[in-house]
Amino acid sequence: MKKSHYIIILSFIAVAFSFAQHKKTDTMMLRQGNLLFGKPQSYLVKNSWGMDLIISTNGFGLGNFYGYNFSDEFTGKVNLSIAESKDEREMEVYNPYTGALFTPNKVNRFIVFPLLFGAEYRLFKDEIVDNFRPYVSAMAGPTLIFSTPYEIEFFESLKYGRSHYTVGGYVGFGAFFGSEQKNILGVNIRYYFIPYKSGIESLQFVKKKDFGGFSISLSFGTGW
Repeated sequence: MKKSHYIIILSFIAVAFSFAQHKKTDTMMLRQGNLLFGKPQSYLVKNSWGMDLIISTNGFGLGNFYGYNFSDEFTGKVNLSIAESKDEREMEVYNPYTGALFTPNKVNRFIVFPLLFGAEYRLFKDEIVDNFRPYVSAMAGPTLIFSTPYEIEFFESLKYGRSHYTVGGYVGFGAFFGSEQKNILGVNIRYYFIPYKSGIESLQFVKKKDFGGFSISLSFGTGW
């Protein structure tokens, strides 16, 4: 893992635990104040839908999720995403004649489509005010790895692509922000496990067998 990944993760943990220092009595006073002024306690939305903007060790991606709140702590989740995946041994080189970057000896590009099912569990529900809701999550499900020949232009290469199937998943933690749960805004850090045992040629004479890695994503959407 790169040093920058450790810094990001440790910073996020520090923020989460600094919020966790709020006393339970402070939260209770806030809720009692809401009741005093005729405001209801936090309303539990049952359904949520939204998008993920993903930055990972492999590149960029987009995701779509649906969640169902079984309680104010436990949420079932379905997630479908699309993201590029690169071999960590790749090295881009500048071509002074064409003015473009290229990767020597690269054989295939990869696009990964995980369809994952799992759950989120909210942390510190009674210790932290509702405008900061940290959670841990775990998901798993079928995953499509689509490979296309690198020597052909990207869009043209799609018709020559090949599909490879495996099982993937991730574990992660994150937080949603804002007291209004109908407007979803959050950030999360995940580690994806996407093995492909036999491997797929990424560079000449080199097969890529692991299509996972760390990602940071911004989630936004709506609840009802």
